[in-house]
Amino acid sequence: MAASVSAEWSHRRLLYGQAVAFVVVTVFVVGNLCAWQENVRPKLYVSLADEEYLRFQGNESINDYFKLVLRDATSNSLLVGARNIVYNLSIYDLSEQTRLVWYSSEDDIKMCVMKGKDEDLCQNYIRVLALPTPGTLLGCGTNAFRPMCRMYGINGNSYSIESEKPGQAVCPYDPAHNSTAVFVDNELYSGTVADFSGLDPIIYREPLQTEQYDSLSLNAPNFVGSFTQGDFVYFFFRETAVEFINCGKAVVSRVARVCKWDKGGPHRYKNRWTTYLKSRLNCSMPGDFPFYFDEIQSTSSLVEGRYGNGNSKLIYSVFSTSTNAIAGSAICAFSLQDIADTFEGNFKEQSGLNSNWLPVNPSKVPDPRPGSCHNDSRTLPDLTLNFKKTHSLMDENVPTFFGSPILTRVSTVYRFTAIAVDPQIKTPGGKTYDVIFVGTDHGKIIKTVNAESADSNKKVTSVVIEEIDALPTSEPVRSLEIVRTMQYDTPKDGSYDDGKLIIVTDTTVIAIKLHRCSSEKITSCSECVALQDPYCAWDKIAGKCRSHGAPRWSEENYFYQSVASGDHAACPSGKMAKDGNAEKQGYRGDIDYDPQRPSKDQPGNDMISIMQDKSGYDDKGPQITPDLINAQYTVETLVMAVLAGAIFALLVGFITGYFCGRRCHKDEDDNLPYPDTEYEYFEQRQNVNRIQTEPKLLPQVEEVTYAEPVLLPQPSSQNKMQHSPKNTLRKPMGHHHGVNSETLFQPDGYSARDNYRGRDNFGTLRSHQVYL
Repeated sequence: MAASVSAEWSHRRLLYGQAVAFVVVTVFVVGNLCAWQENVRPKLYVSLADEEYLRFQGNESINDYFKLVLRDATSNSLLVGARNIVYNLSIYDLSEQTRLVWYSSEDDIKMCVMKGKDEDLCQNYIRVLALPTPGTLLGCGTNAFRPMCRMYGINGNSYSIESEKPGQAVCPYDPAHNSTAVFVDNELYSGTVADFSGLDPIIYREPLQTEQYDSLSLNAPNFVGSFTQGDFVYFFFRETAVEFINCGKAVVSRVARVCKWDKGGPHRYKNRWTTYLKSRLNCSMPGDFPFYFDEIQSTSSLVEGRYGNGNSKLIYSVFSTSTNAIAGSAICAFSLQDIADTFEGNFKEQSGLNSNWLPVNPSKVPDPRPGSCHNDSRTLPDLTLNFKKTHSLMDENVPTFFGSPILTRVSTVYRFTAIAVDPQIKTPGGKTYDVIFVGTDHGKIIKTVNAESADSNKKVTSVVIEEIDALPTSEPVRSLEIVRTMQYDTPKDGSYDDGKLIIVTDTTVIAIKLHRCSSEKITSCSECVALQDPYCAWDKIAGKCRSHGAPRWSEENYFYQSVASGDHAACPSGKMAKDGNAEKQGYRGDIDYDPQRPSKDQPGNDMISIMQDKSGYDDKGPQITPDLINAQYTVETLVMAVLAGAIFALLVGFITGYFCGRRCHKDEDDNLPYPDTEYEYFEQRQNVNRIQTEPKLLPQVEEVTYAEPVLLPQPSSQNKMQHSPKNTLRKPMGHHHGVNSETLFQPDGYSARDNYRGRDNFGTLRSHQVYL
């Protein structure tokens, strides 16, 4: 008995040891695998003073729900779509020059309310703006869930209605619905919904449209952007993936294209696209098991530039994880050539209802190839059209251009929502970089650059130059736009227009400068160079940090700058220049972040010397402080906490179980349900499935199946097995119904014949019961 108890405790100790080892290994592995989640620390944290930005608030009594910005180059103005109004703002100071008022009729509003919509939504929200020709404006609004489009004539600062028509399939019904539109060659291409309920998604150019109520074509999409290039118009959206439907619901990002010369097909395809195809966009952290940022949120305009040793056309996009997943966002770039290559690759199909989605054998693809442009699509054969209808999805994904995301951010505070790119900013020495501005749903603006882009198209070094608190409240940024009134490197009366970043939220439109190179807080060459900002360089003649467009900007002998490393040999060493590559310095814990109180004792604080305490805040300029997150809970801290907690819990459980077992220990007879039941029997019962080398308490009797019940002689009271556990538990069934003749395990109403192969309460086969 003592030996069995000792063996049991040894087994438990072994299990505890294995559990501790598992916790240690798991925490170590997770801590190492999650290293990519470290957020790149901004070089500067910027809190703008009131004088450092321009603001337009529109109608202060109600929410305007600004969402759309269109640049009118002919008049240097911005057209901003809002609720019942299109504002015409000056590009210089955001002052209102004029407004185009367009209210829904009373009948449309009453009908909208009768259909169950809120009266606040039953207004006319302008969601499509285009300038077809100089002097004309095309605008479309939700019009109380009855979309309408108008063509206006522009005469100075006044607008006159020239024509009006229904906006179904061009403008969304619901102002909260995501849609996109682009005007190309006097035609409007749109991606939206075509019905009141929002269940009929469509990509439309009159009279062509995608297949109606066809999940293979569009499956609950959210459109985020569109542009044209060459013979095609491209649409970017996220949708529920039909190829993963057998494995559960998943949302993926897509790029789709249609040919501008598409005229529809013959017969029943006359109003359908014959060139519509779509591919998946792959924005993920590379590796054996990639981590995907599946939901595209916004796209930039097409950027053409030089990256590494070649020229490419890129589209930048921001992605995020789903709302119920790890809170993360990313910036990815995609090459137009890579997009075109996927559309020339294999198609994807599902051969059966329960089959996997697999690539189509190229020999099965009809000729002419579906999805390509033709002189007259109305002459295409039915074989090509039928194939295209069921095979609009391509097999290959569009890869990220630089091999990985340009910037990732894991944050419970905000996610990326909008993006704008200032392309090919030339630095002293001739290298060019794309400066990326990203808006968040918490009112922040992040300015970043890929420091490797001028030298390689296969590497990424993320540099976050600034994180700007541009908004007084934490509103989501709906749109970003970069505008200039003249060429940025052309002087005018000794001044330079470095441009403005237009920030659009639901309630306000704000314009801020693109950089803070001339800030009084940047006082040394090392600090200026360590910013790694393509807009900024140190003027060795003037002895100060200057901005892009200054005289002799392209001459490297007059300016010191190093976007790639953040360090220049000609600059004296400084605190900030010790580590110009911020990629190696990460921070976590945005929830505990307090930019107004940077910790001077925190490791890494000596990297940035551009800082200003709240007590020394100067209202005449921007407040610039290093973005130092109080990393109270680092990976090492979490690992140690989890490990210590696990070991403590295991030790407490072990000690508690041991003392409880000792305290509850009783005599052998008190441990058994019957006084005459031996402990060895119960030890045997606990080991019924183990190979037993010791002799059995009872002789083994070969199991026999009886055709008829057999009466076995009762064992005498003198038999040595009379008091054995089995004899005690299995009383013979006799004619007497005394206490000893009652069976403990046979319920009333059941015969002994039906239960002679049953089991007792301890699971023993009762194959030797006695029957009368």
